[in-house]
Amino acid sequence: MTAIGNRRSTVVMYSDVSDIDSHRVRLVLADKDISAEIIPIPAGEAYQDLLQYNPQGTAPTLIDRELALYNARVIIDYLDERYPHPPLMPVDPVSRARTRLALYRIESDWYPLRPDAQHQALSASDAAQQLCESLTAASDVFAALPYFFGEEYSILDATLAPLLWRLQAYGIVLPKAAAPVSQYAKRMFARPSFQASLSDAEREMA
Repeated sequence: MTAIGNRRSTVVMYSDVSDIDSHRVRLVLADKDISAEIIPIPAGEAYQDLLQYNPQGTAPTLIDRELALYNARVIIDYLDERYPHPPLMPVDPVSRARTRLALYRIESDWYPLRPDAQHQALSASDAAQQLCESLTAASDVFAALPYFFGEEYSILDATLAPLLWRLQAYGIVLPKAAAPVSQYAKRMFARPSFQASLSDAEREMA
């Protein structure tokens, strides 16, 4: 068992040691400095003790007092509302809608191209190549602002950083044309909360 954050809480998180969705939740916990007991689960395995909270027995699963949640997006949305500082979503409705749309694009365009994505129809090499090309094509977006699509750190960055961290493990080397993506990734990886979010297995990915 490990712990994240210093803010007093009763949160317990069952976390796959290398799964990207578990990493996303751990990163949000660290970003918000929420003290959480992290119970690691071996990569890709169901966990019998989880069945009382999650009928699939899989991670990430988060327990906060009497509430049990699973699915990374559901958990992250809850954490952002339950612990609103610092916020991961903009305050005004128009900006929130734009952020949600950008998040949808990340999850529907880039996450499915991970070679280790569930139900991946492409070969690992084809998936990696397409992901590399798609990220490279978005270099101008990464270069435009300090954070992805904004001036402030947001849920978009908390979603992208775990993906970019895994590029080396996927065998992806970004070309020079993707320099803004690489520079953005270095900024995200240097954040103390990102370093605190990494499991031992994820540290070995680098």
